[in-house]
Amino acid sequence: MLGKRVKQQIGYLFLGVLCILTHSCELIDYHPYDVRIKGETGINGRNTARIEADLTGKKHFRFALISDTQRWYDETEEMVQHINQQDDVDFVIHGGDQADFGMTQEFLWMRDIMNELNCPYTCIIGNHDCLGTGVETFKEVYGPLNYAFTAGDVRFLCLQTNALEYDDPLSVLNFTFLDEELEHTSPEVKRTIVVMHTQPYDDQFNNNVAKIFQAYLKQFPNLMFCLHGHGHKFQVNDLFNDGILYYECPSAGKRSYLLFDINENGYDYEVVEF
Repeated sequence: MLGKRVKQQIGYLFLGVLCILTHSCELIDYHPYDVRIKGETGINGRNTARIEADLTGKKHFRFALISDTQRWYDETEEMVQHINQQDDVDFVIHGGDQADFGMTQEFLWMRDIMNELNCPYTCIIGNHDCLGTGVETFKEVYGPLNYAFTAGDVRFLCLQTNALEYDDPLSVLNFTFLDEELEHTSPEVKRTIVVMHTQPYDDQFNNNVAKIFQAYLKQFPNLMFCLHGHGHKFQVNDLFNDGILYYECPSAGKRSYLLFDINENGYDYEVVEF
């Protein structure tokens, strides 16, 4: 049986095709790629401020990584409920691909589901999120494509790495953003975690600069590990054989997510099934 939102998705696609065939959008009130946002916007900026305020001076905290929720609305709702049952999750990061077709309503459905979390959350853009007018919608709902925040003594670098969806893939990895982060590293930052949707050596990544990208990351204070989604399954890889592990988060369709416990001496993690 198709869920309600999936049926609505199919309906939006049909209306979009109809609009193209008739050379007019006057037949419908709302085009699926028209960036008209109803409800909350600027979520990442507001929630990262909450995270930083809540965790100032702390060396122990827990966060969940979820990813690739596209199409899996019911599973995402259950995942949010499961995370809420754990009282000690300080924040959640969405690793990208909220949307499947980059339609505005897909982002709004996922936003409204994640707004039910008991803790603050932030979102990274995925390759499917870049389709259509998805980039514009993402910026409106969440904010800049590259951003960073500090939790305790850990700096989280949240990066846009989806090069294949762009006409100029060489421009996607924003080294200017990384340079600015390196230049303005705060003294209280002792460790670094990097989060992205697409990892190096994937066909979505700009692999012409993969090794340069990794060299940049290793300049940050005590790079602990990197996180990503995109592959829809759990795995851990030392992509550059340099000791820096890349953890891949399963999709919501796998009914699981990653939970990290950051402590003064390092970290632990687990794959949580729901």
